[in-house]
Amino acid sequence: MARDPICGMQVDENSAIKVTKDSKEYFFCSAHCKDKFMQKEGIKDAIVCYPSTKKLFFKNKLFIVSGITVMLILLSFFIPLLVPFRNSFLMYLKAIWWAVLLGLFLGGLIDYYIPQEYISKILAHRKPSTIFNAVFLGFFMSACSHGILALSIQLHKKGASNPAVVSFLLASPWANFTITIMLISLFGLKGLFIIIAAIIVAINTGFIFMFLEKKGLIEKNKNIVEVSKEFSILKDIKVRFQNYRLGLKTLVIDFKGILKGALALSDMVLWWIILGMLIASIAGAYIPVHIFHRFMGPTFLGLIVTLGLATIIEVCSEGSSPLAFEIYRQTSALGNSFVFLMAGVATDYTEIGLLWTNVGKRTAIWLPIITVPQIVAIGYIANLVFR
Repeated sequence: MARDPICGMQVDENSAIKVTKDSKEYFFCSAHCKDKFMQKEGIKDAIVCYPSTKKLFFKNKLFIVSGITVMLILLSFFIPLLVPFRNSFLMYLKAIWWAVLLGLFLGGLIDYYIPQEYISKILAHRKPSTIFNAVFLGFFMSACSHGILALSIQLHKKGASNPAVVSFLLASPWANFTITIMLISLFGLKGLFIIIAAIIVAINTGFIFMFLEKKGLIEKNKNIVEVSKEFSILKDIKVRFQNYRLGLKTLVIDFKGILKGALALSDMVLWWIILGMLIASIAGAYIPVHIFHRFMGPTFLGLIVTLGLATIIEVCSEGSSPLAFEIYRQTSALGNSFVFLMAGVATDYTEIGLLWTNVGKRTAIWLPIITVPQIVAIGYIANLVFR
């Protein structure tokens, strides 16, 4: 299995689009990601190989998860045992359908209009403002946590400092447009607490990593190079705006570009969202309430149990949101929901493994050591405040 360098998805090399440039091979899940990569890298004469057979639609993860969901809902009209599941799932669907559609549309806008060069430009400096830049730019990312992994590693290769990479990695899954809208649709204004708390953890961790880097306790990025001082984001935006010609043809091209980005994003994250809704609906329908209160209630033990579950369960950020809301709905423990969401990023073996192999072993080891105490402390305080 290879990893798409644009969206971060794992792809089968035998059924993926392959681009060969200077004896290096890159594999992509879709033509959209392939086109973005070639445009970003300025590749024009590479060898592009498409799979000999088209990808079968029934092997698509979105098709599989959607099919299972529709089948269970249809069966619920004939099997009374499935009625609680149907009611629980429809409750989630009613709560977040608009947030998902709006998030995908905004993600398409970002994908089409915001170049990644802007991000690389302001994350390569080793100074405190870089941490704030990393967290702020996380808001403009439209990929799920797995897609953020690929982008984070790409930023590392382009010269972003290791503290900036870590801050970006922690902030992006919970502070981006899609998740912001989804969390608010589920938790109401309390969703803002989760987002703000995640940003605080990302900033604190970034500054701690800057201190560790200064003391030589973590690796320094050897890819850091002198960034061109001639390039100005504001000037580039001004030039793009001056060259933009408003018209029907341009609007059609823009609409197609936005739609293409939204569809690519939906193929990456929508099946995670539906999977999270499935798991949350089953938990809400069939797990007795006293089990939630006993093991995942607003206590220190409940926080530790939630932390353990977040470490084990491998679900994308969009899929984790319904699960986190189910914990809150059953226990009223907002802190536990925050721990479930944030610890899933900080202790996820995929992320730690990628940091270990691409950024540095010491950086990977320090990530959970620094973040987990912060996450648990904020979760404990949240349980006391939001009772």
